[in-house]
Amino acid sequence: MKYLVTSALPYANGPLHLGHVLEIIQTDVWVRHKNLSKDEALYFCASDTHGTPIMLKAKEMNITPESLIKDMHKKHHETFTSFNVNLTNFHSTHSEENKKLTSEIFKKALEKEYIHKKKISQLYDEKEQIFLADRFVKGTCPACGAEEQYGDACEKCGATYDALELKNPVSVLSNTLPTVKDSDHYFFKLNKLHDYLKMNIQNISNQTPIKAKLDEWLNDNLRDWDVSRDEPYFGFHIPGETSKYIYVWMDAPVGYLASIQNWANHNDINYENLINDEDVKLVHFIGKDIVYFHLLFWPAMLKTYGIKNLDEVFVHGFLTIEGKKMAKSKGNFILADKALTLADPDYYRYYLCSKLNTDISDIDFSINDFIQKVNSDLIGKFINIGSRTQNFLVKLNSSKVAPGNISKSLEFKKNYEEIITLIDKKEYSKALKNIMIIADRINAYVSSEVPWNKAKNDEENECIAICSEALNVFKDLTILLQSFIPSIADKIFSLLNVSDLNYDDLSIDNLNEVKKFEPFITRLEKNDFDGILD
Repeated sequence: MKYLVTSALPYANGPLHLGHVLEIIQTDVWVRHKNLSKDEALYFCASDTHGTPIMLKAKEMNITPESLIKDMHKKHHETFTSFNVNLTNFHSTHSEENKKLTSEIFKKALEKEYIHKKKISQLYDEKEQIFLADRFVKGTCPACGAEEQYGDACEKCGATYDALELKNPVSVLSNTLPTVKDSDHYFFKLNKLHDYLKMNIQNISNQTPIKAKLDEWLNDNLRDWDVSRDEPYFGFHIPGETSKYIYVWMDAPVGYLASIQNWANHNDINYENLINDEDVKLVHFIGKDIVYFHLLFWPAMLKTYGIKNLDEVFVHGFLTIEGKKMAKSKGNFILADKALTLADPDYYRYYLCSKLNTDISDIDFSINDFIQKVNSDLIGKFINIGSRTQNFLVKLNSSKVAPGNISKSLEFKKNYEEIITLIDKKEYSKALKNIMIIADRINAYVSSEVPWNKAKNDEENECIAICSEALNVFKDLTILLQSFIPSIADKIFSLLNVSDLNYDDLSIDNLNEVKKFEPFITRLEKNDFDGILD
């Protein structure tokens, strides 16, 4: 089976923060995991480049939107790479592939009468001379009364609505009361596909809270979706129009396909055959704030265009910092690149994954917990197996691992299978917990057998056998952990003199001659993180 896997496209108006990293790592781990099995997985992403925020940010910086998105594309790609993410292709929604695909989808929807045109009233900022995008107006949610909500959806209750329904609206751009102006807009008749979505959409998600939310939405009629924007705007023109543009949320998900197509074209692969192959699965990883777009709008667009539908959309919760919502204005914000100056990227990968599962509850990043988890698990349990056994073999057995000493590895074979299943189900926290239980058991085994005493008491063969047993399990645990901590795993494999190991190499007697163990990762200290919060 081949999997085309994506994470939500990072918006190109600023650098990435740890919340972005959480999703990127969650995706990368699953892709790496699939590639350790008999399946193949490819990770595609792109910069999300269109919309009013990009246009206004570029104006503020006195540069063109094209210059802004080019710079951010480079920075985002560097951040992906710095966190040891193995991207297949990182493209841009401001591309010829995306323009062509989006226009084709729009035209197809028009032909099939899924899109119609009508005059609407919109909020308009007289001071800035611009129609207000949903994210540039705030007010009180008409459904639950929550204040400081944006003009498209309520973050508190999840309700979606028209910006005109917002109570006490205020323009975010000028802090003035917006006026109402009329304009012709294009709308996608989402409710026309209601029965199709009701019948098929829940096959895409296995997560109970997501299924419940979809049921809630689909028990009512679905509103028409406004897929156009007036100038000034940065994006693609609507086919046949000169002053109207395709809404960013229509062209952004097409960016997944554009990235796949761009890669396919550069690798002499037939894109149409690839995307419609029944043995090829399309999987998205997203945050819970964009479920409506990915589980209603996006499948409707694919159906309209005639592309085989998604196979899975996997949803995670938000990342909080020290139990509070991330907010730069409140000094509770961690930029991804700043985090990397303070700790190894694999430390963040391990810690965030130790909290990830199939729930959509928020995930908290606590500095003290981060330090404790890394020091206890990665160094105190896992690395400790190699550091306390490997050099006995170097000293007493010419670096050779005694063959046939894999009884402990065989003992854990069923546990390994369970861990692989948990990773496949994206139950990362449970998988890592089970790995550390095995590490604890091997450390306890080494402690009880005291190989250092046997080495002193002329029982060298017993010492060699004990250390060989431990190192075979250490190798197995490294295979299981390499999706989570790929850089650390590579260093361990180098010390063990092995390479290119996958799940087929578990419980196999394939260690021969090891190198001297040298410490290559260090413990974290609290003062290392002074000033991490912006």
